[in-house]
Amino acid sequence: MAFDYKKEFKEFYMPASKPEIVTVPKMNFVAIRGAGDPNEEDGDYKRAIGMLYAISFTIKMSKKGDHRIEGYFDYVVPPLEGFWWQDGIEGVDYTHKEVFNWISVIRLPDFVTPNDFDWAVSEATEKKKQDFSKVEFLTIEEGLCIQCLHVGPYDDEPATVAMMHEYMEKQGYAPDITDKRLHHEIYLSDARKVAPEKLRTVIRHPIKPR
Repeated sequence: MAFDYKKEFKEFYMPASKPEIVTVPKMNFVAIRGAGDPNEEDGDYKRAIGMLYAISFTIKMSKKGDHRIEGYFDYVVPPLEGFWWQDGIEGVDYTHKEVFNWISVIRLPDFVTPNDFDWAVSEATEKKKQDFSKVEFLTIEEGLCIQCLHVGPYDDEPATVAMMHEYMEKQGYAPDITDKRLHHEIYLSDARKVAPEKLRTVIRHPIKPR
């Protein structure tokens, strides 16, 4: 059976619908940086998602080709994630999506080295006849965070964030969102197929002792 990160690491991918504090270890990702409204049709964000999945599935399906990755095991491609911020704005202003900055990512298994990643980029470039120069191998260690499962439209996230911040303050913590530690979302639902009121999204914020 293929290794499923969501099931094996439920503490990071399947939190409860009430806030909880976690320490998130170092993880490697295929990533693309960009800016602008993620809902724009044929915009940079939607093109970025396509490239992330192309690289992720090139690595996953390497088992069927000539390139052998040391330590490879079969796995389910992890969910899409995103780190978000807006210059000059504390938190997130959902009424001005056009000024979003984002890093869109998909987790990579630990067996994927930078050399394996470079191979996957080259392979996808050749097969898709597409420019993948924007993708990067990115390592992130989030550390101490608060997270919660949000159910519903993305625009309703502020209510969940407010609940998270109220909880962390009671536990003796303060927000620690900086230019290095960002608002983080993990998308457990496919927004193209799931009604907005049923969307399931992990929201994660960095924190520090108060």
